[in-house]
This record gives sequence, structure tokens and C-alpha cells, in this order.
Amino acid sequence: MYKRKNISTDRRRGAKPIAGILAAASLALALAGCGTSYDTTAPSSVRDRALADGKDVKAGSVDCSKAKCVALTFDAGPSENTPRLLDILKKEDAHATFFMLGKNHVLKYPDLVRRIAAEGHELANHTWTHKILTKADDDEVRDEITRTQDAVSKITGSKKPLLMRPPQGRTDDRVTKICRELGIAQVLWSVTAKDYQTTDSALITKRVLDQVDRDGIILLHDIYKGTVPAVPGILEGLKKRGYTVVSVSELMAPAKPEAGTIYKP
Repeated sequence: MYKRKNISTDRRRGAKPIAGILAAASLALALAGCGTSYDTTAPSSVRDRALADGKDVKAGSVDCSKAKCVALTFDAGPSENTPRLLDILKKEDAHATFFMLGKNHVLKYPDLVRRIAAEGHELANHTWTHKILTKADDDEVRDEITRTQDAVSKITGSKKPLLMRPPQGRTDDRVTKICRELGIAQVLWSVTAKDYQTTDSALITKRVLDQVDRDGIILLHDIYKGTVPAVPGILEGLKKRGYTVVSVSELMAPAKPEAGTIYKP
């Protein structure tokens, strides 16, 4: 299984430029000593390993070892924008993964949670209140994850989500250990439109299409005004380039999400 090492960006952003080779070297050593690190695994690597081990892709699912796939994900909903998004996805026969917030979204829109599941999309966890997990204590991390897990399971009457996206993508080995104990994997991304910065749908579309690559994971939010109107253009652009749009679990099939793993292309 292919794994790569990541260093959290919150510390790197805080570092100030230092002139001189010795100063730069000192900074590098300091970052190496105090930076938060964690391993990530590419979804394509676990998929290809499962296929090499003789596992079959489930009938009716996309075989992303053959198709040119990209996973589409939406964070922080559902919201009043989600019905239109679901209409668009249904029309284009595209599946997505919805990383949902618990307190003001899952609880507020239970019918949308059920509709997301009924229309074949993947239900996933984005914590209860969007608390930064690396800044929370162990009990708070567990509470942020389990409350959303329980709410989604109760609303849908089905199993709890297998995937969680940490707010702002901030995680570390401690959060990962707790996720393993709770039976959930984490998912990061390779494409971001930074749709929280703009309502310009054309710009959001361009940013996605400029960054996308095979086996990538696209991060969008169904809570911002400019995002859902951008989705038709994104799907059209992906289709013209030969992409099949799938959920995260479809991207890694026939492998299954493994608790405690951080998936990132």
C-alpha cells in the first residue's frame, strides 16, 4: 500500500522567511521537530492492490482501474442549496460523497439526508460543529465524530458512515488513532475550488477543471451560493475530458475504507 508523509500546514503558514542558508536550515530543523505529521494513502493504490489480490468490482459499480474516474465531494451541508444539487446529479447520473455537518445541517434537513442516501450518494461525516480536531481534546474529538455518526444512522435507519473529513483538512496521529477506535477513515482532497472565497460560478468551474486529474478527489461545498450553479459546467467539462464521476468509496472499489487510514490522492 502506497503511503506518503504530510506535514500540517498550520505550522508552515506561521513560519516567517529567514535570510541565509544557516537560518533556513535552522527553520527546516525546527519544523521537522515540531510539525505535525501523518501518513496518507492514495485510494487508487488500495483499489489496485485489491484487484491484484483477486477481488472483483461489484456488478453495476464503476471499475475505476479501467474508467477514468474522479471523486466528487461536498462538505458542510446539507443546506437549502442541496435539493437543486441533487437534481443536477440525478440528471447527469453522477454520484458524490456528502461530508455532512451534524448540528445545524443533518438535524435541520433530515429529509435531505434520506434523499441523498436514497439516490445512491455516499453519506459521510464532517463532524458535529466543525470544530478543528487538532485543537480539541480527545473527548471533544470523539464527541464531534460520534454525534454525527449517530444522527445519520438514526435518520436513515442504516449503518453509520465509514468516512470522515476533518474540518479544514487538519488532522494528526492523535486524531487518526481516535478515528481508528471509532471505526472511521479520513478523506482529504486533491482539487479545491476555494468556493468559500467567491460566488463566481465560472471561476469555481475553471479552478476545478484546471486542477483535476485521474483518481483525484474534488472538494466543493453545497452551502455556498456560487457552488451549485457551477456544478453543471463542472460535470460537462469532466465528461468532455472522458471522466466518470464517482463517490470516494466507488473510487477505491473493490477495496473498502479502512478505519484509521487517511485517504488522499
